[in-house]
Amino acid sequence: MTSACTIRVRGVVQGVGFRPFVYRLARANTLAGWVLNGDEGVEIHLEGEGDRMAAFLHELRADAPAAATITAIEVDPVEPDGHDGFVIRSSRERARPTAAISPDLALCARCLEELFDPADPRHRYPYLNCTDCGPRFSIVRGLPYDRAATTMAAWPMDARCAAEYHDPLSRRFHAQPVACPECGPGYTLSGASLDIDIRTSDAAIERAAALLREGGIVAVKGIGGYHLACDARDPAAVLRLRGRKYRKEKPFALMARDLATAHALVVLAPEAESLLRSAAAPIVLAAARATLPHVAPDAGELGVMLPYTPLHHLLFAAGAPDVLVMTSANRSSEPIACDDADARDRLGGLADALLVGERPIARRVEDSVVRHGSLGPVILRRGRGYAPGAVAALPVSRPVLALGADLKNTVTLVVDGQAFTSQHIGDLDHFDAARAFEETTRDFLAMYAVREDELLVVHDAHPQYRSTAFADTFGRSERMAVQHHRAHIASVLAERGAWDDRVLGISLDGTGWGDNGSIWGGEFFVGGIRTGLERVGHLRTAALAGGDAAARHPVQAAAGFLDQLDDLPDLTREPFGFPPLFDQARRVLGRRTRVFSTTSAGRLFDAAAALLGFLRPISFEGQAAMWVEHQACGAPV
Repeated sequence: MTSACTIRVRGVVQGVGFRPFVYRLARANTLAGWVLNGDEGVEIHLEGEGDRMAAFLHELRADAPAAATITAIEVDPVEPDGHDGFVIRSSRERARPTAAISPDLALCARCLEELFDPADPRHRYPYLNCTDCGPRFSIVRGLPYDRAATTMAAWPMDARCAAEYHDPLSRRFHAQPVACPECGPGYTLSGASLDIDIRTSDAAIERAAALLREGGIVAVKGIGGYHLACDARDPAAVLRLRGRKYRKEKPFALMARDLATAHALVVLAPEAESLLRSAAAPIVLAAARATLPHVAPDAGELGVMLPYTPLHHLLFAAGAPDVLVMTSANRSSEPIACDDADARDRLGGLADALLVGERPIARRVEDSVVRHGSLGPVILRRGRGYAPGAVAALPVSRPVLALGADLKNTVTLVVDGQAFTSQHIGDLDHFDAARAFEETTRDFLAMYAVREDELLVVHDAHPQYRSTAFADTFGRSERMAVQHHRAHIASVLAERGAWDDRVLGISLDGTGWGDNGSIWGGEFFVGGIRTGLERVGHLRTAALAGGDAAARHPVQAAAGFLDQLDDLPDLTREPFGFPPLFDQARRVLGRRTRVFSTTSAGRLFDAAAALLGFLRPISFEGQAAMWVEHQACGAPV
């Protein structure tokens, strides 16, 4: 007997080959009906025999495309409409999209084979992709995810690409960025100081690889922005890059030509290797095996990634050095460059040449940084491959915009109960990062068609944060302040759906505005999301001489902690050798001018680093604590 049902599939199910997968699955089970992209995900109407439909539903979840993430499947029985076959329908657009957008995906194995197959029409094409790989979030301008709503809209497909795009049995069926050398964008190379102006992709890539071999610095346009690349084994090139980028000591990320090269650079456990080879293809932090001067000073780890675009593979094939520094194309603390005109303006003094792709980038997305820990993978920076991510399901019906804090900012938009977290934005005390923060926020709201008058805007309780000031610009929205460290604990509970659990929550970081107006950072709470979190303890309070300046000078931070001790020895003498700044900070403490109380774990780590020998100012956040970790890992047991 024929029965029928409607199926709604939610999660990351658009732009990952889900509709052709459903099409093939329905035909294999001799089922009729249709599938389409809707604003909430994928919608399916199915008609056929009950046992066939049961088999379909089982395989729908068990055999979904590797790039898909299913968060919910809803099935409702309906009356049959009398469909004769199964078809893929055009996307349906409603008042507000709630579908998860797929992150950008690394080049798949089948496309990599085609890239180097001389008989393939896309041989050596730097924008090769299919439904299993390629750009998604970085090119989409709106939902539903269709070609007209991407940055590929300007390139009409030729007959071959169009045939694959419309063939449900092709793995390029509705692959929105699909293109080939005959109809798609390409790459150029320019460098005024070297009198370079190459307008064909193959020649541009060959010359860029040669420049890298010669010790040059090349700005390379990737999926979510530009990288500055140089030979990681060339100390002079790495030092030049540090000087031009104003990045004194912060570690550089590396791109290894292949897995064997990565193994020679770092110690890769099987779990870390799996992360490295995943579709997200993040930067993976692992213990260093090789020594590369100036790449990661005073650090026991290296951050390594594998090639994840056709362009990267083509550069290595053209003879680029086997290990490249691949760092965000910007000066220190600025957002990554992603617009071509802006890149030419900002990067002209940083790079010897620019390898520019013609396909525009809809939004900047930096590389993700991940470490495998004892409890599994830990995302240290959410970007390409992981953003935007649906990180939690919340029991709310109205849209909620969470603006984050000013350091390491990301924003989260809750639509129909799904919390979508943006890519890493950066530190908002820099003008360009603050502008990127506002652009990302408006971008999220526009993409999901959220009106300001229905929005709940949640911001950090710190009254002087830029994100707090931005919240005030939403004049027609309800606003709510949340204490920084309670938000840390609540986010962990929300990720696990633990709405009613009572917990002891410990939040350790550098800076957060406390209920009493002091600087918190080592806090103990008891309670839960629904009942609230009560502060029941904290690290011992210390004094910060000079406020925020103490976060840049570990010796200055140490003064506030050591001031509590009686009979303190002269720390300016050996073995400590503190500089004059220590005594200056102690005099400030004595006058009680510009002195603030803190329970910050971050400043405690800084004080410990000073006592152990880190006496200079930090050049990036967390540097002193990383230095201590490096010393500890290298100490004899």
